[in-house]
Amino acid sequence: MSKPTYYITTPIYYSSGSFHLGHCYTTVICDAIARFKRMDGFDVFYLTGTDEHGQKVQQKAQAAGVTPKQYVDKLYDQIVALWKTLNISYDKFIRTTDDYHEKTVQKIYEKLLQSGDIYKSTYEGWYCTPCESFWTESQLHDGKCPDCGREVKLQKEESYFFRLSKYQDRLIQFYEQNPDFISPKSRMNEMINNFIKPGLKDLCISRTTFDWGIKLPFDPKHVAYVWVDALTNYITALGYLQEDHALFDKFWPADLHMVGKEIVRFHTIIWPALLMALDLPLPKKVYGHGWLLFGNDKMSKSKGNVVDPFVLADRYGADVIRYYLLREIPFGSDGNYNNEALLTRTNADLVNDLGNLVSRTAAMVTQYFGGEIPQPNAYTEPDSELIALCEGALPKVRQYMDELSAPDALTETLRIVQRANKYIDETMPWALNKNGDKQRLATVMYVLCECIRFAATLLEPFIPQTSAKIFEKIGLPLPKDFAGLGRFGGIGQGVTVHKGDNLFDRIDIDKELKELDKLAEQAEPAEKSPAPDEQTEQISIEDFAKIKLRTAKVLGCERVAKSDKLLLLRLQVGSEVRQVVSGIAQHYTPEYLVGKTVVLVANLRPAKIRGVESNGMILCAADDKSVVFVSPEKPMDSGKEVR
Repeated sequence: MSKPTYYITTPIYYSSGSFHLGHCYTTVICDAIARFKRMDGFDVFYLTGTDEHGQKVQQKAQAAGVTPKQYVDKLYDQIVALWKTLNISYDKFIRTTDDYHEKTVQKIYEKLLQSGDIYKSTYEGWYCTPCESFWTESQLHDGKCPDCGREVKLQKEESYFFRLSKYQDRLIQFYEQNPDFISPKSRMNEMINNFIKPGLKDLCISRTTFDWGIKLPFDPKHVAYVWVDALTNYITALGYLQEDHALFDKFWPADLHMVGKEIVRFHTIIWPALLMALDLPLPKKVYGHGWLLFGNDKMSKSKGNVVDPFVLADRYGADVIRYYLLREIPFGSDGNYNNEALLTRTNADLVNDLGNLVSRTAAMVTQYFGGEIPQPNAYTEPDSELIALCEGALPKVRQYMDELSAPDALTETLRIVQRANKYIDETMPWALNKNGDKQRLATVMYVLCECIRFAATLLEPFIPQTSAKIFEKIGLPLPKDFAGLGRFGGIGQGVTVHKGDNLFDRIDIDKELKELDKLAEQAEPAEKSPAPDEQTEQISIEDFAKIKLRTAKVLGCERVAKSDKLLLLRLQVGSEVRQVVSGIAQHYTPEYLVGKTVVLVANLRPAKIRGVESNGMILCAADDKSVVFVSPEKPMDSGKEVR
């Protein structure tokens, strides 16, 4: 009998140039679901990847002085390394620059053209380059992008359009017939009230103002709209319209598209309409989760900006990061990351509860029975309570995972651990040993080891490396599925425990918060002005000569994501183009700066600010009320020396 299938996807990640903990949120959640489904008897296909085309990629590559392909290749290496660090068990990684994907997207455009679902016209409207999104006047918020709050530009260009309006009634009918298609429910209401009811307009699905994209086979001066390119990855990765389409036949339609709430409309309006036009089944569910926000760390006054997952995983281990994201963040709602919460949750659940239970049990089995897990005798009332808790855990955890609630699934699993720790205090094995009650002591030790086996099996999808260590400690092979959770009593005779090192070491929270603050300062130096009465250290003319000041023309400018102070400027410095981050967003709009000439400290060591590389610094004058950038009195070519 064949296994039931389960196809789960994350959105493919835009190659932005840096990765923070927020990028890991969706992927870790999907990985836990995929691992759980595999252990629960499903044939799982888990897809992730990178979205590598579009205008903003081309602009960032130009700013970095490399080709778009060189730019995305480097970022691909980074994100694959990140997923390896976090132990992500994807079945396939797709890049939208993969040859098979590009060819299939071209076939999809041809199919839509032949069916009459696309036509050529002229687009005029508002476009947000960072979000790669088109907006109508009514959809803007205070004249800005409703998703990211950045400035939008009025675009007018020849384009191909998809007849999205044609599918409005079919979409409404589909929503009515499939009320669980969009979750949480609030997302469904948002789509209907904000987009469907005002009336769907035909969608611009090609661009001509840049060329970093998939060229349309019937009109090569046009490139595919990046969102059509990106959305279709869910079927091109399976072999749709390709010679080998076995995976598509087996796994489509998707069981779950997991996405951030900001891109729900693409996945629940545009994507279903495209599938309808292609005469393909629609996915079973789209879940739009909240954002991972970065709030203040109250105890240390940290800004919570040490969120580089490589740094955190290296410092605390991948499972600590995975556990925090899966246990602490209320799924479906926005969650707030701060350093203190990460460390506190680690100490409470992983050190005090789980680590303590495993260490105490292994030590007692070693001390009282030479390391061999004894066989039980008659069970009594405290034992029966724990046995019932263990045997009843899997159905409850399964229900929570079906509801996509990893925090509740982990809470239910930790109930076994917490109750087992209490059981140690109730049964007092040290007293049983002192009194010579070996039969009762044997039963207590066996019950504790079985509780650990149940908990470690249920924890495998969430913290797989820790689960493997636990099974090594209790002398059992790592289970491949949940079959052993059917009944209590799965540990046979002759099993030997291995004490080894602690699963987790206790964290000195105050000390760690200070260390993380130092790392934060190194990652994002604070912009400070010296006090007026502060003694200024004098330098020699030789010292000043080391500073290379150059004129630079602002070619482009945009706000840095999730920062109200920072702007990212693209500067022409002679024949070179650089990107520089500057904390002047509260004093200048990006539009105002474009075309201006500034003075650049050209030989400043590159630094990362909010995860964005900055190659230099522009000079500004400041008082208590304003900041003014320094500029030559008369027009001056870029790259000229300032002295």
